[in-house]
Amino acid sequence: MAVTLCVLLWSRVGRDQELADYEDAVLALLPHHGGRVLNRVRPTGGAAEPAEVHLLQFPDDAALEAYMVDERRTALARERELAIERTEILRVKVVG
Repeated sequence: MAVTLCVLLWSRVGRDQELADYEDAVLALLPHHGGRVLNRVRPTGGAAEPAEVHLLQFPDDAALEAYMVDERRTALARERELAIERTEILRVKVVG
């Protein structure tokens, strides 16, 4: 069964570009695991909002897990730590 995630990402102060660069790199790995970006947006409401919001879809939990442990992704852990202050991940169902 497909797994759809809504990922909210807050950057560290002054690190919006580093967050975007990191996400460019790791989101490029999704197709290798059967995943895809349904939507990637940047809220415009201000500092309290996340820097980016992603809607991602994987064919199943195994594909998601393979992406999460992908060595190309985990090798970027330091870049992630420097750029991203907070992450919230919600499992969601696409409606409509």
